[in-house]
Amino acid sequence: MSYCVRFRLLFGVILFLFLLNASANPGSREAEAVPSLRRVLINNDSAVYNSDSSRQQNTVRNIVLRYRNNNVRFELQPDDSIDYQFFLDGYDRQWSNWGKTGFKEYTNLPAGKYTFKIRYISKGTSGGEVTLISLKILPLWYFSRLAIFLYLIASSLIIWVFYDFLNLRFARKLYSLEQIINKRTEDLIIEKEKTEALLANVLPKNTASEIMEKGKATKIKYNFVTVLFSDIQGFTKIAEEMNPEVLIDELDKFFFHFDSVVEKFGIEKIKTIGDAYMCAGGIPEKNRTNPVEVILAALEMRGYMDKLKEASELEGMKFWDIRIGIHTGTVVAGVVGQKKLSYDIWGDTVNTASRMESSGEAGKINISGTTYEFVKEFFTCEYRGKMPVKYKGELEMYFVNGIIPELKDEQGGPNRKFIIKMQKIKLQDIEEMVLKMFDDEAPPNLYFHNSSMVKNITNQVELLSGAEKLSDEDYINLKLASVFLLTGYISDYEKPMEASLRLVEEILPGYGFSQENVELTKNLIRNSFSDHHESLADNILHDALYDYLGRIDYMKLTDKLLRERTEYGKHTNSKSWLEYQKKQLTEHDFTTNSARLLRSVHLDEQIEGLKMDDE
Repeated sequence: MSYCVRFRLLFGVILFLFLLNASANPGSREAEAVPSLRRVLINNDSAVYNSDSSRQQNTVRNIVLRYRNNNVRFELQPDDSIDYQFFLDGYDRQWSNWGKTGFKEYTNLPAGKYTFKIRYISKGTSGGEVTLISLKILPLWYFSRLAIFLYLIASSLIIWVFYDFLNLRFARKLYSLEQIINKRTEDLIIEKEKTEALLANVLPKNTASEIMEKGKATKIKYNFVTVLFSDIQGFTKIAEEMNPEVLIDELDKFFFHFDSVVEKFGIEKIKTIGDAYMCAGGIPEKNRTNPVEVILAALEMRGYMDKLKEASELEGMKFWDIRIGIHTGTVVAGVVGQKKLSYDIWGDTVNTASRMESSGEAGKINISGTTYEFVKEFFTCEYRGKMPVKYKGELEMYFVNGIIPELKDEQGGPNRKFIIKMQKIKLQDIEEMVLKMFDDEAPPNLYFHNSSMVKNITNQVELLSGAEKLSDEDYINLKLASVFLLTGYISDYEKPMEASLRLVEEILPGYGFSQENVELTKNLIRNSFSDHHESLADNILHDALYDYLGRIDYMKLTDKLLRERTEYGKHTNSKSWLEYQKKQLTEHDFTTNSARLLRSVHLDEQIEGLKMDDE
């Protein structure tokens, strides 16, 4: 057994006997000699605790020191008869060894709270454990609670500022990227527009869009197209005698003017081959007026060449003369080629138009008998008889001299009567377009406001306008209003009037109608929705719209209207609907004599039918 173990056993026995003796003789403990603290030295210099008495009753004291005063020496009252063990709670891990040394020194104590304790053994059997003093070493000021609190605040501020800085930096970076993206997007849009514009100069708009979307364009058959061919008279001889650069410049000048003319009349330029210029009306947008528009363009082309001819004759220069041939018929149109795209047309009509040009005369517009039938009410034509045509046999031909006198103005162009006559033909194209819109785009639950109702309204307008002897100008605007009146229900059932007015503004200018036509048509639509009548045209449109109130199939139609309005959340009670219809029948009256005469079923019979349906 080692010395250390023996010593600890001996100490335990002595301590047990001491405690036993103390409990048996409490008065004797007071007489014992208990170690006491003499002084506490700081940094081996100043004493923060000092006691002169050699023995005194111990009381635990609390000492607070600054961080720099962290070298502490604890000195006990000297007594050679006592052995000591020291323990600084909060710093030491175990008690010191026994010894007679009456002091204990600690250096570089960290900030914190400490308690200095001793164990002692006096000579004989007395001993014990005593807590002498509590010690607190304050941390450095920058480790104090206030400092830590301030650090937290400062850190929060720094984090907030840094976060705000990062946000600002990110926002600037994002803004910079957005600017770059916007710039590149704008550049792409500009380039796209340039590409589309360039493609549109080569191909029709719809065809160009189809190619960009699908990569190819479908070839389409058109049954009513007017093809124009023009050629320079004696071009081969002129080319031999003329400087090539001047020749090309002259041709370019002619064709540039021709391009502006065909664009003005909505005609599609097909191509130029040498001195030949080819264009066609009625493609890619179908219309019924293309024969008239192509001849109007031909007259402007010829007029332009005549002016150049007169100027050349005055200057003693050689002049260019033009032949023009026109024919109307069926063609197939489409795009040919894969890399160098070209919009072209094929068919017997193209060949016949070419023969009309080659069979014509310089300074003349030669048209086929087929084209003549479509334009004879607009132009004065000189019959040439049946002329032999290569591979065609004999064909009837006409020279177009100009517009019919009563249809031309002082300058020889179309006057108001001519335009009205053309607009009446265009009405059919617009009506056909709107009916197709209903068939293709209208929701399936438009049981009442559908293409059948549009047809009925437009037919009634046509019938009543003739019976009431409405003027042609008023009739055109009225017919347009009747065609567009219900179109708003296709896209906006809540605000159909506004939607109809927008369509009028978008579509009519594309068909060559003036802004005056647009405004008058819109006014008729507004008056119809507000049931306001200020002209005969308003009365006719009103009677055409409510014609169904006097028809034999009124009950079927009103059931369709109820079903439609119910699905759109306008009516949910059939009984209240019947009461509303009775009131409408009772209060409604047709405003024109013609509508009253055309009424199929009397008012009383319609009301009686509603009563039976109610039962």
